Amino acid sequence: MYKVGITGGIGSGKTTVCKVFEVLGIPVFYADTVAKQIMVTDQLLVDGVRSAFGVESYASDGKLNNKHLAGIVFNNEAELAKLNALVHPAVFRAFGEWEKQVDPTVPYTLKEAALLFESGSYKMCDTSILVTAPLNLKLARVMHRDQVSAEQVNARMDKQMTDEAKAKMANHFITNDEQHSIIEQVLVLHQQFLFAAGNIQL
Repeated sequence: MYKVGITGGIGSGKTTVCKVFEVLGIPVFYADTVAKQIMVTDQLLVDGVRSAFGVESYASDGKLNNKHLAGIVFNNEAELAKLNALVHPAVFRAFGEWEKQVDPTVPYTLKEAALLFESGSYKMCDTSILVTAPLNLKLARVMHRDQVSAEQVNARMDKQMTDEAKAKMANHFITNDEQHSIIEQVLVLHQQFLFAAGNIQL
């Protein structure tokens, strides 16, 4: 099955774009959402996190101790890399299991991931989309969504690969600037992916 990866910086609106693909009947694997779920359901991952960051990484009821983990990995690139080295393979495993459940008649699937390029998961896809938006618009969206300050949003952005760096690795682009139609852009790519997947629809 043809696989399309989709990514974008914080506030780019990649989830909104994914929803349009879903309306077209394309299944979407939301890697970031799954990552949060498997932090408490994938036993191999849970054991790895406990071993690397201490048993206090989880509460007695099995819930993730976000405060404890954040205190370790925040502003510590080495510790964050250690955590990602545990989480990314687990997400890859989850993606593999998800794929087995997808209707085999579906022409292609979408894998949405904020760290599509950073994690190397783009290598599991046949092609990729980068969703971009102007900086001021991304700031406004995240500030409104998460009720945080511009400084806090910028701090998150500083930890992400820049759009310029991602653009060098992406194959397709969608501009989400509230000026260009997302639907029209998605429809163009949808036809391209149908063609690439061997499902030409005129």
